[in-house]
Amino acid sequence: MTDAPVIGVLALQGDVREHLIALAAADAVARPVRRPEELAEVDGLVLPGGESTTISKLAVLFGVMEPLRARVRDGMPVYGTCAGLIMLADKILDPRSGQETVGGIDMIVRRNAFGRQNESFEAAVDVKGVEGDPVEGVFIRAPWVESVGARAEVLAEYDGHIVAVRQGNALATSFHPELTGDHRVHSLFVDMVRANREAESL
Repeated sequence: MTDAPVIGVLALQGDVREHLIALAAADAVARPVRRPEELAEVDGLVLPGGESTTISKLAVLFGVMEPLRARVRDGMPVYGTCAGLIMLADKILDPRSGQETVGGIDMIVRRNAFGRQNESFEAAVDVKGVEGDPVEGVFIRAPWVESVGARAEVLAEYDGHIVAVRQGNALATSFHPELTGDHRVHSLFVDMVRANREAESL
């Protein structure tokens, strides 16, 4: 597709390959992003699952944290899953020492809220904006959203906890849709990127 948006996946740590595959299946041109010059070439960015503290520190080390914050502030579409959701929070309830966030969504998150690795689970989640059957959510040491501000829209809840949020061009889920073969959440994000690109070209 000649008009396919170029979407990066922050490739410092975590399940990068799965997101690249899901984005390609959702008709985007997908690229790994590690450095500021690579960030400058994409229309949108996915922050993958992994370990949020490690991703935060590597982003600073690779010189990509400040340019990323600037682009998110300027409206670049961004989608965070699991650790990526934590990265997009304006506040973490229980941050580790030295942990920073990109910010972009007016929400407070709790790390590892659904339990440890051996308490990981799958569950059907109704996600606003995703048509058809519920999304199969894979929760791995997943965070949840304690609260959101007035500008953030709750897209999904599970067991009484917020697990998907959108604010403007920023999207975040507690779970990992990239691990299921269901690319509808990635398609939603690709549509957001495409709409933003069209708006910027007017």
